[in-house]
Amino acid sequence: MQDSRSMKATWSMDTSGLGRRVYAPRHAFDIDPRRPERFRLRLARYMVLAQDISDWAGEAARASQALSVLDVGCGWGPLLCQLEAEPHFDNMRISACDIADTVHYKRELYEEFFIGDLTGGYPEIGSERYDVVVCEQVLEHLDSLDRAIATLVRVTRPGGLLVIGVPIFFPPLHLARKYLVPRLAGILRHPETASHLQAFSLFSFLRLLKAYPCLSVVKSRGFRIISGGLLRSLENYRWWWQLNRRLGELLPALCIEVQIILRKSPGASR
Repeated sequence: MQDSRSMKATWSMDTSGLGRRVYAPRHAFDIDPRRPERFRLRLARYMVLAQDISDWAGEAARASQALSVLDVGCGWGPLLCQLEAEPHFDNMRISACDIADTVHYKRELYEEFFIGDLTGGYPEIGSERYDVVVCEQVLEHLDSLDRAIATLVRVTRPGGLLVIGVPIFFPPLHLARKYLVPRLAGILRHPETASHLQAFSLFSFLRLLKAYPCLSVVKSRGFRIISGGLLRSLENYRWWWQLNRRLGELLPALCIEVQIILRKSPGASR
């Protein structure tokens, strides 16, 4: 099977079915014994994306190519955990990077692993290298976004897909989250609450992405419109997962998290 880097222009990933697909949730593989719910809503974004990536890997296989994937800010490996259960996992070439080596889920499955700060540009990663670049729950922790997003664009091949996920708030609550919550966290001595240096609404985040003319939005989808607390026990039921997914598709701006799928223009330069 040829690596997609050697035949970049011969195929393109079909995203036309993203708005119509019914995703089938899978078991979370008992990865966190503290949260044993079978259909954890906090993992929904990884489950859904893994099924999309598997579809794209299947398209690549039909074109006699492998799908190259880069997981930026991979953490302990939740995306890899979900990808491993997908039918076209064997046709993926998965690499990852993070600010430290925090992976404890099958680290050996990554083809390459880079350690560094996204705001540093990852010069060791070649330009236009990956078919799919994923950056989930990272940008909100960064003081500066320009170089971070530019790096994500740079390493995505022309015609490839960039998937960015961030927590969101309905406006104007995102302004309170950005400017008031960190100050209160300092007063109340809850430093973990101040770890988010950025805060977005769906609209402000889409406005930010418009500054990159080589990117076009394919899909905006929300996750976790209702979750946690007294409702956590419902996460053992498939119907509750499906209801949250449907609400996330219809009302992404009201969700706790959003995932934006973008396509890099086939004619984009580095």
